Amino acid sequence: MVAGGFVGGVALTSCPSGASNMASGEGAEQRRGGGDKYSVLLPTYNERDNLPLIVWLLVRYFDESGFDYEIIVIDDGSPDGTLEVAKQLEMIYGSDKILLRPRAKKLGLGTAYIHGIQHATGNFVFIMDADLSHHPKFIPDFIKKQKEGNYDVVSGTRYKGNGGVFGWDLRRKLIRLYKKEVLQKLVEKCVSKGYVFQMEMIVRARQLDYSIGEVPITFVDRVYGESKLGGNEIVSFLKGLLHLFATT
Repeated sequence: MVAGGFVGGVALTSCPSGASNMASGEGAEQRRGGGDKYSVLLPTYNERDNLPLIVWLLVRYFDESGFDYEIIVIDDGSPDGTLEVAKQLEMIYGSDKILLRPRAKKLGLGTAYIHGIQHATGNFVFIMDADLSHHPKFIPDFIKKQKEGNYDVVSGTRYKGNGGVFGWDLRRKLIRLYKKEVLQKLVEKCVSKGYVFQMEMIVRARQLDYSIGEVPITFVDRVYGESKLGGNEIVSFLKGLLHLFATT
């Protein structure tokens, strides 16, 4: 009997479409022979409506592709009940797939990733946002690109191939795939703690001559809720960019 339920208004099941075919075909072969594990870091703040859908999509595309994975939810004391929703998701999908690593309050995106890395057991790490501005359907493309060139970092871009943007502005973060040891070294080099953190990491990666692959993806604006960036955070973001460009 399959466990399931309703969380945040979204119907969920622990057996997504396509998962029943994992024991055969290409997905099973990848799971048997790949040996790699992918940790997804999902920082959240007031994402109770988006979190069930992003987790369902992540589970679906990882399971269909046959890759080993874990999803680490780093909630920063969301007042809207995001952590309670995450606990339900943990019950549905299992604590081996959904790892809850909350913090008491909002401490910044950069420190959320640092916190998440400490709990990641995969040898590759995805960093992405929980607001569905990055669709998980692109994850197999990231993994394929990384394997093609053994890249240290694979970044999503809207400027290549079929990449596009819908309602997206410069404040949005980018989905990225890192070798775990590379991400750890970059985190040690970075000084930014807010929304400029991801941009600084890619600048530092180029400085350190890490190999970087790119995958064209489409960005969309958040599905539910308002942007987490207030006026002060936008100012801080812009100041962080100026500091980054002045010191690198």
